Amino acid sequence: MSGRRSGPPNPAGAHFLADRGVITRLVDAAGIGPGSLVLDLGAGRGAITLALAAAGARVVAIERDPRLAASLRRRVGGSPGGAGRLPVTVVEADLRSVPLPRREFEVVASVPFSLTTALLRRLLTEPAVRLAGAELIIAWGAARWLTAVPRDAETAWWAARYQLRLASRVPAASFCPPPGTDAAQLSVRPRPLPRSGQARLRSLIRAGYRQPGLPAHCLLPGRGGRRALARSGIDPDGAASSLTGQQWFQLAELAASRPR
Repeated sequence: MSGRRSGPPNPAGAHFLADRGVITRLVDAAGIGPGSLVLDLGAGRGAITLALAAAGARVVAIERDPRLAASLRRRVGGSPGGAGRLPVTVVEADLRSVPLPRREFEVVASVPFSLTTALLRRLLTEPAVRLAGAELIIAWGAARWLTAVPRDAETAWWAARYQLRLASRVPAASFCPPPGTDAAQLSVRPRPLPRSGQARLRSLIRAGYRQPGLPAHCLLPGRGGRRALARSGIDPDGAASSLTGQQWFQLAELAASRPR
């Protein structure tokens, strides 16, 4: 979530990103241009929303708290369900269920820590979702495991289809009130894998995690498979479940280039 919240009570455990420098870096890293469609998921009172609008983006701010949504709507000069004087549409909804755009879109948001996995499943799992990129503030621990060697088939699927990069550490003091842990900026960019290769990639990942210790060369059988893997920097005899996201992506490309 983003913005400031007044008053000491914090029953929902909300932590609002309040450091203007972090917000500026987040928006700059997104590289959005005039007219870009950007979602701020968990918008709070709109610190990130307003920075995105100032950069020329067309912003859809998603906030489930009725009071915060109403406050943000007043700030942008809009009416319920409509856009305001700024290029911002405020939607009172849960980020776990709000419909995603059918056209290409980006996400720039400070995500409620407890909803990180649920949001990533929505954004990164289905090939039909047209995510052009994301800059997310999430818990430090979550960013560490997302950018490490995938621990299961689900995270391998995400990391093979998207480059997940830990861009920077965000101190807890950047939030109001501060959470119990530091956060991180996670950059998400799609890898250039054509839709025709998506089903093949999913099949390879499932096979690699179905049998712990299965050598990588078993996923690329046939003549020249070992050499192709080695040329790509993949140990043919190493466990497939130890591959990085980049290596899964390379494996999918190699599989697609081989005759069936």
